[in-house]
Amino acid sequence: MRIAAAPQVSGQGSQKPKSPTRPTAAGQTCGPISEGVLKCPRFGFTYKTLFGWVDRTDDMQADAEADQKDAAQKNAGQQEAGAQASGDAGKSQDNKPETLLAMFERPPGAPGDTINSAVVIVAESLADYHGIKTAADYFGPITELNEQRGFKVENEPYAVSIGARKLIRGDFSKDRDRGKVTMWQSSLVTIEKGYIVSFTFVGGSEEEVESLIGNLSFGTRAPVRQVPGR
Repeated sequence: MRIAAAPQVSGQGSQKPKSPTRPTAAGQTCGPISEGVLKCPRFGFTYKTLFGWVDRTDDMQADAEADQKDAAQKNAGQQEAGAQASGDAGKSQDNKPETLLAMFERPPGAPGDTINSAVVIVAESLADYHGIKTAADYFGPITELNEQRGFKVENEPYAVSIGARKLIRGDFSKDRDRGKVTMWQSSLVTIEKGYIVSFTFVGGSEEEVESLIGNLSFGTRAPVRQVPGR
């Protein structure tokens, strides 16, 4: 099981060769970016990208597939005697995480004293996550992974609406450079057509993260933030 909702913003130091084409599932109708806008009728959303940002969608998709292949091979090697294990290995290879968008403010390894802000949108098969039935359930693994990376929870998962779509949102923060810089991260999650679709936004302030979220739309109404107790 691979959690793809939180981008490794601080680990962008290695530049891998860009894949020639983005692998897509049957019926894929997300992108490519046209005139600065990613349209995804498949999951019913549109995202307006920022001018000058670096598109690393293909690179991150290639990384995700490599990780998935390694995990499948390890699983098959450890349990090759069991028929169920063989089935699991095949399933892992068939249901690859799909990186629908990965945009960063700076290229990998580029120097900078500020957070390398990012927007990462990923779709993962719900069938790969046993025990997860709702978008809120997905925040268990997200929170565990973020805490391992040094993030703290700012807001427990809560419901938000963007247009007519209801999503679950969680907010996190992480101090860097001895507390001189704070990384803010918000993840929004919905389940659509048998997929967990996660939208992760990273910035150097809460205001920047809100601005990045503001470019996401499901219909015509603007995002509505509902922060409990704040």
